[in-house]
Formats: sequence, C-alpha cells, structure tokens
Amino acid sequence: MKFKNFSNYGYKYIYLSFSLVVSFWAISIYEILMKAANGLEQLNFGTLFGYKFLNDFWIGLGIGLVFLPLYLLFYFIKKPVGSILIKVLFCLIVIGQFALVKYHLTTLVNLGADLLGYSLDDMYTTVTASESFSLMYFLPFIFFPLFYLGINYAFNKFTNERQIFASAIILVIIFGSSKLIFPEASETVYQNKLSFLGEDIFRYQKEKSLMDAYNLSGRNDYPLLKSFGDSEDVLAPFFNIQEEKPNIVMIIVEGLGAEFVGKNTYRGFTPYIDSLISKSLYWENFVSNAGRTFGALPSLIGSLPYGEKGFLELNPLPSHFSLISVLKANDYTTSFYSGDESSFDRKINFLEYNGIDYVLDQNKYGPGYVKTQENSGGFSWGYPDGEIFKKTLSELDKKKQPRLDIIATLTNHEPFDFPSKEVYLTKVDSMLNSSQLFGVEKDEIRKYKDIFACLLYTDNSIENFMEAYAKRPEYHNTIFIITGDHRLIPIVQKDKLCRFHVPFFIFSPMLKNAEKFKSVSSHWDVTPSLLSFLMNNYKFNKLKETAWMGQGLDTAKQFRNIHQIPLMRYKGSVNDFIYKDYLLADGSLYKINENFGIFKVNEPELLKMATDSLTGFKKLNAYITKNNKIFPDSLNIYTQPAVQFTKVQLATIKTLTKGLNYDQTFMAARDLAFKKDYKNARLLCDYILNEFPNYADARTLKGRTFAWDRKYANAETELLNVLKRTPYYEDSYKALLDLYWWSNQDEKAIAIAKKAADNEIKNPDIPFKMAQAYQRMDNLNGANKLIDSILKLYPENKEYLTFKHSLQ
Repeated sequence: MKFKNFSNYGYKYIYLSFSLVVSFWAISIYEILMKAANGLEQLNFGTLFGYKFLNDFWIGLGIGLVFLPLYLLFYFIKKPVGSILIKVLFCLIVIGQFALVKYHLTTLVNLGADLLGYSLDDMYTTVTASESFSLMYFLPFIFFPLFYLGINYAFNKFTNERQIFASAIILVIIFGSSKLIFPEASETVYQNKLSFLGEDIFRYQKEKSLMDAYNLSGRNDYPLLKSFGDSEDVLAPFFNIQEEKPNIVMIIVEGLGAEFVGKNTYRGFTPYIDSLISKSLYWENFVSNAGRTFGALPSLIGSLPYGEKGFLELNPLPSHFSLISVLKANDYTTSFYSGDESSFDRKINFLEYNGIDYVLDQNKYGPGYVKTQENSGGFSWGYPDGEIFKKTLSELDKKKQPRLDIIATLTNHEPFDFPSKEVYLTKVDSMLNSSQLFGVEKDEIRKYKDIFACLLYTDNSIENFMEAYAKRPEYHNTIFIITGDHRLIPIVQKDKLCRFHVPFFIFSPMLKNAEKFKSVSSHWDVTPSLLSFLMNNYKFNKLKETAWMGQGLDTAKQFRNIHQIPLMRYKGSVNDFIYKDYLLADGSLYKINENFGIFKVNEPELLKMATDSLTGFKKLNAYITKNNKIFPDSLNIYTQPAVQFTKVQLATIKTLTKGLNYDQTFMAARDLAFKKDYKNARLLCDYILNEFPNYADARTLKGRTFAWDRKYANAETELLNVLKRTPYYEDSYKALLDLYWWSNQDEKAIAIAKKAADNEIKNPDIPFKMAQAYQRMDNLNGANKLIDSILKLYPENKEYLTFKHSLQ
C-alpha cells in the first residue's frame, strides 16, 4: 500500500511537469502569433513551431527533474505541501518565461548575461521607456499561471497513470530522436527563453572564472603602451590645413545603423545625412564596438577596452586618457551635450575623470525647452533631439575656442516619441504614397512607421543644427564627426553583424574633396587618427606614448580589414569578433562580403585562429582592466581620478553602509550630520558621489556640513558645484543663502537669489532670504519691495509678517 501511495504521488509530479511543458508551448504560440500580428519577419512556421516545441519540451522536462528530489522529500514530511510548493514554483517559472518572451518581443533579442550588467535602476529605466503599462499589459502574467493550473487540473481529471506514462515515453522518443536529427534546432532563434538566460549566465560565469584564473603572476607590463610616433596621420592628405586649431563637433546619433543611410536597405528616411555622403569622408563598412549605447563614449573618445561589463562600469576607473583630456590640456574647451540623465550608464563618471569642462544633461535645460512626453508609466528619457541641438547652439557663444563639443542624441530609441510626431507620420505616409523606391516592401515600412518618422525627425534636427552652425564665424574651421552608437534594436536584424554596422562621416569646410572608403574600421580607430592629425599639423603638446585599442582609420578605398575588432554585443558578452574578412559569432564563423553581408562558412583552421585571437583579447582585456595596466599613473598628466579612500575609510564605509543602498546611505549620512558627526557624514557623501557625481542631495548635505563646521570656503565650493550640475535644484540655493547669512556675505546672497529668480525657482524662502540680506545691508527699500511681493502670495505667513513689521 505504501508503495502504491508513493507511486500515485510520483505520477502527480509527472502531471505537474507535463503541465509546465504545455504552458511553455502555449507561451511559444503566443510569441509566434504576436510576432506575426506585429508584422515581424517569420521563418517557416512549421519549422518554427516544431523546433520551439522541441526545446520547450526538454527544458520543461529538465526543470521537472531538477525539482523532483524536493518534491519527493515532502512525501516523507507532508505530502500536500510538496504539491503546493511545486505548483507555486512552476507558476513562478511560467511567469518568468513569459516575462522573457515579453522582453524579446520588445527588443527582438533574448535576455542573457546582460542582465548582470545593469543595476536595478538602469533596468527599470530601460523597461519603463520601452513599455506602456496598463491592465491589458499585466493580464497575460495572470492568465498563463492560471493556464498552468488549469492544464494540471485537466491532466488529473481526464487522464490516468497509464496514459500519461505512455505519452511521456512516446514524447521522449520523438523529441529525443528529433534533437539528434535536427541539430539546428539549438540555434538562438528557436531556444526556450529561460534556457537561453541560464546558459548565457553560465557561459559568462565560466568565462569569468577562466579569466580570473589566468596566471598573471610576475607580469607587470603595460601591453597597450607604444610610442605616439607609431600612429600614422592618415587624415592630413584630405584637409586644407589652417593655422588655428580647428573646433571638433562630434554627433553620436542614437540607433543610427548603416542600413538607414545612403542606398542601403531602409533608405530614404535620413535625406540630410544622406546628402553629406557626397561632401564628406565616408566609411561604408564601419562598426561600433558595442551593441548598446554604453560602449560608444569610451570607444569613440578613448579607444578603450571593455572591462568585464563595459568600461564605464569599472569602478574605480583605471588610469587612462582620452580625446577630452588631451584636447583640454591643449587649451580646448570641452563639452558634452545630451538630453537624458548623465548618470545613466555612469557617463558622468567617465566624463569627469577626463576633466570635461561642461556637461549638459536633462537637469540644465530650464524654461523654454520641452521634455519628451511621459509615457503611461510616467517615464521620459529626457529632452528630444531638436531641443538638444537648440540648447547646444545657445551655449556655444559662452565657450572659449577652440572647442570640443560632443553631442549625444536621444530620440531614435524606444518609445520613439518626439514633438510634432503627427507631422512626421504624415510625411512617411506621403512618401509611401509616392513613386519613391525603397530597399524593402512598403508594408514593412508601415509596420515600423513610428521608427521611420522618428528617423526623419532626428535627421531634420541634425539638418537644422548644421544650417545654424554654418552661419557661425567658426564654421569654416570646424570638423564635424557623425556616427551611430549602434543599430537600433526594434526592427528585425538581418544577421549577426548589422547590430554593429553604423555609418561614419567626417565632414568639414576644410576638406579638399569628398571620399568614400570600403575598408573596415571601428569607433576604436577614431581618437588615434584624430589626435595624430591634430598633433602633426597644429601647435600641440605632443603625446609621447599612447595606449589605444585601435590602430587608426583605414583609408583604403577597396574592401579589406586590417584590424582585429572584438565586439561587446551587450554588457558582459564579448563573443563576436571581426577577424580579417570574417565574423566569429557565438562559436560560428561567417564570411563578410564587400557589401557587409555575411554567410556561414565551414573553415575549421580559420575558426580556430579567430577563436584563439578572441581568447587572447579576453585575457588582455581582463589583465589591463583588473590590474590598472592600460596607461601608467606616472605618465598620466591628463586625468582627474575620483576620490580615493584609505583602508581605514573603506572599513568605516563598509560598517556604516552594511545592507544599505545609496539612497539609504544618504539617509544614514543625514542622520550622522544631525548628530554633528560631520566627518563621517561627509565620508558617506563622498562614497555616494564617487558613484553618482550628480547626486544633488548628497553634495548639498556635504556642503551644509562644512557650513555647520564653520568651514565656509569648502561649503561654498561644494554648493556652487551643485548649482553648476543642477541649476534648477532649489535646495542648493537655500543652502547657499544660509551659508552667506552665517558668513556675512550679503552681496553674494543677493546675487545667488537673483540667479534663482532668473532660473524661475519658485520657493518663497529664497526671495525672503534675499530681503533679509537687503535689511542687513540697510537697503530697506529693496527689503520692503521684496517682502511686499511675497506677502501678496502668502498674506497669512507669520514669519513674513513679523519681518515686515521689523522694517518699519
């Protein structure tokens, strides 16, 4: 009897496991139908269903085997608990599988080890940018777990042990033999999403362990270090060299893949950018070094390695220099302009390490500029491209020449929302209704109409900027660089290379002639060539040694590749590698043709050479980034490292922040400050600011603690720094006004209050403190005017009324 009970208990688990498999099949059907409904290109439906069902079966069975011991254990403890526990676990697994499918439907890529490369805040920002949340959005998350429970109920109600056992045997035979007959079923497009996530994380951790175990004992060299004289100046022959140093304007266009430019597949929606091809140095076969925006700045500006999860994630940043730091050392004013939050992806940490003079992000726009409309989840990336360029133009006259101006656009990204969207959608319709020829069927353009309208908007924004800049006196001595950060994601990628294929232009009135190059280069090659050109043709303090990943731009007109280019598809994944005219991608080798298309080849020797070269790069990348061996600190006269903590300070920070996130750490710092432990309060503020330099509350608190400690000069420095970073943050104005009160600097108080008024800061305490400053300076007329204007708005405020009486 006991064996029979155990047997029945076991059969119940088979029902639970097969219900999981059927739920996976239902989710796969949902995925395929949603892709079809959205017009996404589909493979053969029979093949797609067959291979996905095959993979879902084995993953569901594998999960069942993993949790079987746990289920059986409860037979000897409390049987009902085992069944309930497995049902809850499998419902959570079903929800996880569906969430991964939703991610795939949004991004058209599977979520893998890149999950480990983003903070929770960054992931929340990205997801809320791409999705609009509603009741309908969450319904499938409820439906599929209920579907699982319903299927399980049906199995128990309408089948018996013999039927389920026979079915299991038949399915194992069918799917087992299919796995052997159809090895192509394991390709990424057919994989179960949970399986892909698990395998990719396992691969990443295994690779990380191998790199960590790599024997570095006794090695103390700088493998990238070489003489600057080794860098060839390939750009000078194309320019009419002038005496004055040229201004450099670099425009990094969000999502601009090469497929959208010139006569390529999705042509017709960047007419202004297309017009630059005949006026520029233009590289047709150019690649970004990363498949996401996080890789653009360090690759373009510094020709830097990746580290484990992207260079920007390294903390502290290894010693290095960049285009920013070198040009600043040669009297350039350096600026970065964007419309989003500069702390996202730790951009601000990299920029400030390199001594950037000015950073414009969404905190500095103020009145007169309109943010991108929030989605239903309340999220906005920031200011759209037209506003970014408009704000940039308004700032240029304030900056001393020569200038390096780096502009990062934003709009050509999910959710593809921008001003006057209906106008651009109408323009797309007009183009579709005309006789204009496109590289794809018009129906495909209709499927992605929002994206093509967005491309038109971004292109028009760049055109307006360039036309306005052409009217400036420095235009004739300016070099413009335009490229994409990576190819946008939502439109289906034709192959494993197109994600990285971006256009690259050098445009300038100083050019002798326009030229087109079919040779392959990457973002890594830009800074080496640009600095070689500037230092060889203008009065520059010469670099003696360099540490670049790139060799410089290849100006051969025929198709060739003289570089070895590892590619980081997402944070934590360097499994793509351009080697000669081949692409190594996820262990397979592809030939690259002169039109930058690829096709799979079977060349074992070349595959081994490319794989060994990629492994060699990974070891180099691990060594130089983990051991601070990019560029020697002793030679680095260009950069400003972040705050370095002593061992004692680090121990204190560890104790005070145990179990706390950064916001909670700020609250702890505030509590310490209120207890007059200013030293440790400032230590925690520095700890926060090392990670988030724009954390206004932390920097303001640090400034206040200096003021409370009567270190007024230090307090003023910190608080003015807050205003420089976030000029519309009212608490910093109040803190400065308090500081000037305590230190008897009434003229400064009045000046800062006027600045607050100019920036339309509405807090009444600010003009009130200004009125108090007027009183102390015996300017009773000014004090009365101010307090009267305040009392019109707040006639019952006792503090304001008392002050008014004191003036009589």
